[in-house]
Parts: sequence; C-alpha cells; structure tokens
Amino acid sequence: MRLERLTANKIKIFLTSDDLFERGLSKEDIWKDSSKWNQLFHDMLEEASEEFDVDIQGSVAVEIFSLQAQGMILIITVDEVKDDEELLYDGYIEMQVRVEGCEDLLYEFSEFEDLIGLAKRLSIIEIYGGSLFWMHNRYYLLMDNVEAGKKEQAACILSEFGIPSILSPYVLAEYGKPVMKHFALETILHFFK
Repeated sequence: MRLERLTANKIKIFLTSDDLFERGLSKEDIWKDSSKWNQLFHDMLEEASEEFDVDIQGSVAVEIFSLQAQGMILIITVDEVKDDEELLYDGYIEMQVRVEGCEDLLYEFSEFEDLIGLAKRLSIIEIYGGSLFWMHNRYYLLMDNVEAGKKEQAACILSEFGIPSILSPYVLAEYGKPVMKHFALETILHFFK
C-alpha cells in the first residue's frame, strides 16, 4: 500500500493486487458489504491519518479507480470543517463511493531513463507499442494494445519502473504533449540500445 498526499484534504492510496490478496480481498468485494473491506478501509484511513497528520472525521468522499491487473487507486477527500463549526464525531464515517475501471495501462515516469529500462525489459517478453506523452513535468506511457494474455505481466513490469496513473487517456491526449504517438517502446529501443 502506497500513500500520497495530493492536497490539504485529499489523499491518494494505491493498493496492489497483492495487498488485496494478503488481506483476503478481491476487487469484487467493494460491491459487497464485506466486513473485511470495511476493516481495510478503516485501517487505510488510520494509516493515512497518522502518516499525514490529518484528522479524518465526519464525511469523506472516496473515488476508486480499478486498474486492470495492477490493483486499485483510492482518492479520499475529507470534507473540510471550518474552525467555528463544532463537529460531533460518533465513530462513523459517511462514504460516497464511485468506482471506475480502466482497460488501458497508463503509467507515469519522472525520468526518461526509467522508460529506457522498461522498454528493454518489455522487449524480452515481446511487448511493444505504446504512446508517450509529456505533461506536468512527467512522462506518461499509454499501453492500449497489449494482448489480454500479457496484460498482467506487462502491468507488473510497468509497476517496477513507473507509477500507475489515474489520468484519463482522453485528458492525456487532449492536454499532454505527444512525444512518440505510436511505437514508443520500439523507438526508445532503436535510439537507446
């Protein structure tokens, strides 16, 4: 489980499939009123509260992005409480949950060298293609044509070099600067052997 503070009242939590498996959960458990899922959610909130020194009480909004083979990302937004408001905390947290899925593999990278290493590793298992974009001082690699049988293996290797992105491929195509529109991995391998 990886935690990242996005804003003063917004936290991103990345759970790998292994994190879920270790706790005896699957992505499908989100839809059920599972006590295991509730316990995991409260554990995550407690860890986030300690890690970022945030008092998580009252109402929170949770957005869950299910990432094909690599796990899921949760964006937790804590309602801001004004100083003059009195908050009655009764031990319950009200949640609004939205779940979205993503068929494409989209990862972000801070260094181009990570993309070179990734291209070499993926070429070993004959995974090629991809589109490379630049946005917010980061590289984004969109792998939209990976064979179904190789998707999980590709996601594992991508996770070694980059971070799963919650950006929509449509937002990236609209606002990102295309670096290599097609055959990004082959192009990187050609120029950086």
